[in-house]
Amino acid sequence: MTSPEPEHLDNRHRDTLRQIFEHPTSHNIEWRAVMSLLEAVGTVSVRHDGKVEVHIGTDQEFLEPPAGKDIDTQLVVDLRRMLRDAGFGPS
Repeated sequence: MTSPEPEHLDNRHRDTLRQIFEHPTSHNIEWRAVMSLLEAVGTVSVRHDGKVEVHIGTDQEFLEPPAGKDIDTQLVVDLRRMLRDAGFGPS
């Protein structure tokens, strides 16, 4: 990552952020780590239908939790876009 990492993120959050932006895409990013990161950078709530509503800056997304413990490639792509738009991605 070439952009400065937010100081309020702990090492676990920074590691998760690095995993999300790694190339090639990592296939072992845990959902619980992603949720922890999202809670640190935005507002997260679980809806009655099981989807996760995430607000980061002015963006709002509805994410479908994975069936297993790790997120899939499409969710990594979605997270990259959302985090990059909020200023957390590489420059």
